[in-house]
Amino acid sequence: MSALEEEIRRRLFELQDLKYKEFACKLMPTVNPETVIGVRTPDLRKLAREFSKTQEASEFLKTLPHGYYEENNLHGFLLETIRDYDAAVASVDEFLPYIDNWATCDLISPKIFKKHLPELYEKIKVWLISGRTYTVRFGIGMLMSFYLDDAFRSEMLELVAGIRSEEYYVKMMIAWYFATALAKQYEGAVQYIREQRLEKWTHNKAIQKAVESYRIGDEAKAYLRTLKVK
Repeated sequence: MSALEEEIRRRLFELQDLKYKEFACKLMPTVNPETVIGVRTPDLRKLAREFSKTQEASEFLKTLPHGYYEENNLHGFLLETIRDYDAAVASVDEFLPYIDNWATCDLISPKIFKKHLPELYEKIKVWLISGRTYTVRFGIGMLMSFYLDDAFRSEMLELVAGIRSEEYYVKMMIAWYFATALAKQYEGAVQYIREQRLEKWTHNKAIQKAVESYRIGDEAKAYLRTLKVK
């Protein structure tokens, strides 16, 4: 282990909160509890902000795989600070195969992506067909974050609806995507629910999440409840 990795690990253990570790581990059944230190997200973000200004940050991004869950999250937060689009995509590509849980996957959202939506969309299409659980989930997450407002195109619904996976964390993300699409692009999204274009479990989960959303009106919720598949 390099001196840099030792120093980062020391800083992370200084921020350890064992009660939070216990809470976090319950939410992430795929993660070995021994690899979780127990650092609260605001503390980790603060460390990432401080660390991103140093020369060692780029060195840390090259030291894969990491040993701890928090090291992966620190890596994810550092990716958000990369200001060059191509460099950000290359670094994300390098990191995605090492992600082993939904929480690390969902926290990564490089700020530079917003300024390069046409190029990013082409990259997302590649991630969606990768066959790797958290790479696919990340791609759906990017579509949900950046393409359900002004950049929305109806073909995106088709892309997500076409994903077939037995992986719980992929199916859950598809459901979350469609629930959000029902809040933001109702006319387009409801057609997929009406026509039962999703797998049964995902279909019902999307409806459940939409019905729980404060962004969807009572009339639409009542209609969506009638579309549940028994």
